[in-house]
Amino acid sequence: MRILTRSDVEHAISMRDAIATMKDAFAQLSDNETIVPLRLNIPIEKYNGIGLFMPAYLKKSEALAIKIVGVHYNNPAPGLPLIHAVVVALDAETGRALALIEGSSVTAIRTAAGAGAATDFLARHDARIAVVFGAGVQGRTALQALSTARHLETIYLFSRTFDKANALANELRGRGDVPNDLRVLENSPENIARAVRAADIIYCATTSAEPLFNGNDVKAGTHVNAVGTFTHDRREVDTAFVQRCNKIVVDAYSGALAEAGDLLIPMEEGAISEASIYAELGEISGGRKAGRTRDDEITFFKSVGNAVQDAALAQAILKRAEELNLGTQIEL
Repeated sequence: MRILTRSDVEHAISMRDAIATMKDAFAQLSDNETIVPLRLNIPIEKYNGIGLFMPAYLKKSEALAIKIVGVHYNNPAPGLPLIHAVVVALDAETGRALALIEGSSVTAIRTAAGAGAATDFLARHDARIAVVFGAGVQGRTALQALSTARHLETIYLFSRTFDKANALANELRGRGDVPNDLRVLENSPENIARAVRAADIIYCATTSAEPLFNGNDVKAGTHVNAVGTFTHDRREVDTAFVQRCNKIVVDAYSGALAEAGDLLIPMEEGAISEASIYAELGEISGGRKAGRTRDDEITFFKSVGNAVQDAALAQAILKRAEELNLGTQIEL
């Protein structure tokens, strides 16, 4: 069994390869070539946390894995990560455990890569200005994914903690595909409104319970990714925005209709219905439905996360780790 740390994961997979892996994983999901039980959520109310258990099997690629996640909302106060996770990759033929992989990095990469795939299909090809909400682990990979999917000139970065966002910007500015013009703005309503009105792409990577911006400020032709929340009572975008969307795309119908507050709250208000959802991302990546078809479309990708992403990415990471001899081999 191979043990892979966060550093091993980051060395083993590029964002470009991760995006390609997500496109294939979502296509298998939409083609019914997967077995994915709905994520098991266990509330841990005493510690303001949630335990998540996410198994998946992709028949075509034979990726088999389970991710175990702890999301504890009290953790950031004493300086602990919000999320702890591990992924166990298994041999589909024998059931043997092949690897134990640090899961927070897998989650951050696969989440951003899924949104990167959606951005590739749904954002305008001439998109040059992006706004990113969130400067945590998810915000870091969001910057990388957007900059891989589109040749961006300017990114505006917002966070509840200005110093944290500034440190992230200083680290990633001009690195790889990330543009030099990466600006951290104070998290004020005026700054947010100006940035959103200018944006071609908006990426929400927070755990906010309330919408991050006014949906009426989003201009025609904008693409929005919302990947931070995964419960029915939290949302990063408002009803006004969702009503304006020309195409709403989800990672999986089942997960979105069970867990996506960004959609469920407007449905409860009667603003949209299940029929308002245009497609699963895999229907687009598999060629069964079109992505963006007009420059003036407002498009929206809502992801609550799907275990096929973890299984597929774990398989890709393990393959490359074996080639590079990364990690530590142990006998159980």
